[in-house]
Amino acid sequence: MSDKLPVIGITMGDPSGIGPEIIMKALQEKNVISICRPVVFGDKGILEREAARLGLPCFFDAAAPPEIAFGAAGLIQISCLNPSEISYGKPSVAGGKAMAGSIIEAVAMAKAAKIDAIVTAPINKMVLHDAGYKYPGHTEMLAELTGTKDVVMMLAGETLRVVLATIHCAYVDVPQLLTTEKIFKTITITHESLKKVLGGKNPRLAVAGLNPHAGEGGLFGEEEKNVIAPAVAEACRLGIDVVGPMSADTLFYYAARGRYDAVVCMYHDQGLIPLKLLHFDTGVNVTLGLPIIRTSVDHGTAYDIAGKGIASPASLVSAIKMAVQMSRGRAGA
Repeated sequence: MSDKLPVIGITMGDPSGIGPEIIMKALQEKNVISICRPVVFGDKGILEREAARLGLPCFFDAAAPPEIAFGAAGLIQISCLNPSEISYGKPSVAGGKAMAGSIIEAVAMAKAAKIDAIVTAPINKMVLHDAGYKYPGHTEMLAELTGTKDVVMMLAGETLRVVLATIHCAYVDVPQLLTTEKIFKTITITHESLKKVLGGKNPRLAVAGLNPHAGEGGLFGEEEKNVIAPAVAEACRLGIDVVGPMSADTLFYYAARGRYDAVVCMYHDQGLIPLKLLHFDTGVNVTLGLPIIRTSVDHGTAYDIAGKGIASPASLVSAIKMAVQMSRGRAGA
């Protein structure tokens, strides 16, 4: 690793999507290459094709793995795809294997402390399955690769961070999936992870209720009293700076104005609606609880615009900046 700037590994994502495009665009940004040493895990031919199509310089200083050489960016060659066989918007098994390979190698190098953090471009979960990797998504794959039992998804922007107690599930299943233990673990993982980001400072956390008005004393539901409040109380007993359950219809107003460092939310849309309202283009997905730092774009492969040259690198740039911030925060802590 660099003794000055953090080394940030960037996985290419699905080569049929917008991953290669936003990577090449992000690497042109002075506010990226001035704060880190980026190294891309991917396919040189695909990335060179993208640079040529966009009229951008391709300035990889490639070296044979596991060595990393740097010009403006390093490259770890994961696959040798034929660009003529990789079509925009049409995912393939070959692309899926390359996609998975970049994640596996990046995690291995992060675990070995050869890079400081991982930033992931978007993948296609079905293609991941077709390539032989039976994970629901990035988060579960990263958890298994690092031997981590409990992980938490955080979505973050400049003014709001939200953490999810439940993630991708039907709304009707949320009450059954919520347990005091799950919420307590979400609070504690968030506390420990953000403490590192904040350089050792205890984060201020708020926990949203599940029901309108946080249950209104049991009138609109018992989950706040029976499930959420005990988790908050136990976290407080351990010295964690956390309040709740609070009514979500007012909580985000105060959180977005800096009263809290993060909001623990009960379900996906409860947190993602305010987050994307404020940070639609620049939101970042962060996996908390891993022994390595991982951030990601907060969008998908966008097959509908792949190859059109109109994909915004804003979320990727934000993810790189957050990875750098987390790397420095962890070093400071």
